Amino acid sequence: MRLSAPEVFKKLLDEDKILAIEGQIQFRFGDVSIIVKQKDVVGNIIQEWLQGWLEKRGVEYAPSENTQMPPDFYLNPNDRTTGLLEVKAFNRSASPGFDIADFRMYAEEIIEKPYMLNVDYLIFGYDMSDDGVVTVKDLWLKKVWEITRRMDGWPLNLQVKQNVVHKIRPGVWYSERPGNIPMFRCLEDFVSAVEETVYQNPKTHERAASWRRNFVESYRTFYGIQLDIPRWTDIAEHYVARR
Repeated sequence: MRLSAPEVFKKLLDEDKILAIEGQIQFRFGDVSIIVKQKDVVGNIIQEWLQGWLEKRGVEYAPSENTQMPPDFYLNPNDRTTGLLEVKAFNRSASPGFDIADFRMYAEEIIEKPYMLNVDYLIFGYDMSDDGVVTVKDLWLKKVWEITRRMDGWPLNLQVKQNVVHKIRPGVWYSERPGNIPMFRCLEDFVSAVEETVYQNPKTHERAASWRRNFVESYRTFYGIQLDIPRWTDIAEHYVARR
């Protein structure tokens, strides 16, 4: 059975009632078996669980061999430019702390493979009780620009060490509280932020002059669509903290 990412999302919510079920993580070593109560292991376990879920439900997929970049799964194994599914999970009682991708790799990847911008992110917001009972409080299906934002000093929310960019990090897409910075409105604005980050980042600055042109041409060649990417200075005012 072949399912799209939205169909996987709908099946998890409507048929499997994932927001209403409970689970536990067991570890058996020798003759000792325990219930795991450490929350930081849940995210990785959920990704493995989803792979088991796909297999048990008879959903076609192929796992990615590159663990450093999205996606985790190809839902169309015969055409690995479509049906790209990335799985993320975070403790719902805290802000999302997962990485989206290494920035330098991502900036190169979307030029070589512009379809990477259309990865679907299946995001689990989980909870674990003191007794180790795991529940999923929220489930989202999002595109990358719907879960990313700017930060102070940079057009993207990033992990930055000694002024060197490392990982792209998500924003809090599910809250509109005052003080929160809004997520990007569209693919084009997200790409504009990537371009400006390429320019600002000392490790990628030398590529900035041609990055935009190369990306637009690659996207046009693949999709037959001529994107109009705005300059960051023209849209930055749309992405300030809410009052």
